[in-house]
Amino acid sequence: MCGIVGVVSNAPVNQLIYDGLLLLQHRGQDAAGIVTQQGRKFFMHKAKGMVRDVFRTRNMRALPGTVGLGQVRYPTAGNAYSEDEAQPFYVNAPFGLVLSHNGNLTNAAELKAELFTTDHRHINTDSDSEVLLNVLAHELEKTTRGLPLAPSDVFAAVRGVHKRVKGSYAVVALIAGHGLLAFRDPFGIRPLCLGRGQNESGNTVMVASESVALEGTSHQFVRDIAPGEAVFVDIGGTVHAEQCAVNAQLKPCIFEFVYLARPDSVLDGISVYQARLNLGETLAKRVVSTVPPNEIDVIIPIPESSRPSATQLAHLLGIPYREGFVKNRYVGRTFIMPGQGVRKKSVRQKLNVIASEFKGRNVLLVDDSIVRGTTSREIVQMARDAGAKKVYLASAAPPVRYPNVYGIDMPTADELVAHDKTVEEIRIAIGCDALIYQDVEGMKRAIGSLNKNLDGFDASCFDGIYITGDITPESIAKMNAGRIDSSEENEVDVSRLALPNPQEAST
Repeated sequence: MCGIVGVVSNAPVNQLIYDGLLLLQHRGQDAAGIVTQQGRKFFMHKAKGMVRDVFRTRNMRALPGTVGLGQVRYPTAGNAYSEDEAQPFYVNAPFGLVLSHNGNLTNAAELKAELFTTDHRHINTDSDSEVLLNVLAHELEKTTRGLPLAPSDVFAAVRGVHKRVKGSYAVVALIAGHGLLAFRDPFGIRPLCLGRGQNESGNTVMVASESVALEGTSHQFVRDIAPGEAVFVDIGGTVHAEQCAVNAQLKPCIFEFVYLARPDSVLDGISVYQARLNLGETLAKRVVSTVPPNEIDVIIPIPESSRPSATQLAHLLGIPYREGFVKNRYVGRTFIMPGQGVRKKSVRQKLNVIASEFKGRNVLLVDDSIVRGTTSREIVQMARDAGAKKVYLASAAPPVRYPNVYGIDMPTADELVAHDKTVEEIRIAIGCDALIYQDVEGMKRAIGSLNKNLDGFDASCFDGIYITGDITPESIAKMNAGRIDSSEENEVDVSRLALPNPQEAST
């Protein structure tokens, strides 16, 4: 999961991109990068860390231009500790291309071999985003063949990308001297939307992973980019759009609504906040069938994504809602942290209990989902240590039983607490007195009812159905071979074949 933003304006865009990335920081805390374009020259700064740490005043001054893009990242493939795998990525031909990508290619290994043997293009990292950039570059080169670039050439290149690439991808790219390109995979697994704004000098066109990045930068949301669609914004700010996929279907990742997206975003016509309220409503029926409401003294959410579901659940059951955990906002999300050891260590640093809300009570904790189970087990123990008589745990999402291959960091079945386990076995592993899960169909109905135009969801981590149709246990094992390397021994910088940061270029 990553957050991406792209802007075409007639005023400097560095600050606007920075502000957009701050609003998307929840989508990745491992690295951040911005590229701007002035004339036909690109200026880049990217590094490991959060947005506020990566970009200082000197970095922002070195990013001139009225066109640009940015990304916040957490890694699911390649090397988590390599700064060179921070995005955006750059190639110099054709024209000069820079690209940022949210998602995960499921045929990256095959494409990488194909790019070398057939297309004669070099890939210098383990990142699937660099693979995607080179496929786009090759297809764009085929469509132009030395001729001036037209929007129809850009769309032809994206059609070529859709034919070759499998998996999930929401993309923003810059074509030097020509404009900004944005497109989604034919299933629309990862979100991408389009907005417009105004400044003192004129109009601005912006694309971003979530609507909150548009609204928070004073842009008006126009629409979601459709699955398979490409949008090309030329240097003058004119928007060209075309459907570039055959049989495109809107099947967004359901985990975006459960956990990933901000509650104040609207994705593919669905309010994330309302989706979570609906999940709480359907969860209430599951709770009643497992634990009599008169045996629950208080309902407490596990911050922060579970709050809407917990609020609705408490309202429907007529049970007091209380805040029992205080979150340290200066510790990163445990879900995004690479390495299980780091994740375990951070839980008690991240949350502290308000003991008076637990002491002598039967407590129902509500979480948005349970993935690895390590955080849940620690939190249940914290509630017991605070004096709770009984600790029940409810998940607004069903059991996560299957690997995710579309850009969420849960690709190995062995890491999932629910894989090949019954609910009772999971309950014992977590240590709670009762465990209540949402059911898969209930989850789909609760969220799908908010937009009848959806063709379905990617809910593969819950139901094991991979909508791209190319996933087998063997292919999952192959992808895991290229999974992030969490060993800090690999932090050594081994490659500099990338567009350098501005201050590096001057040394």
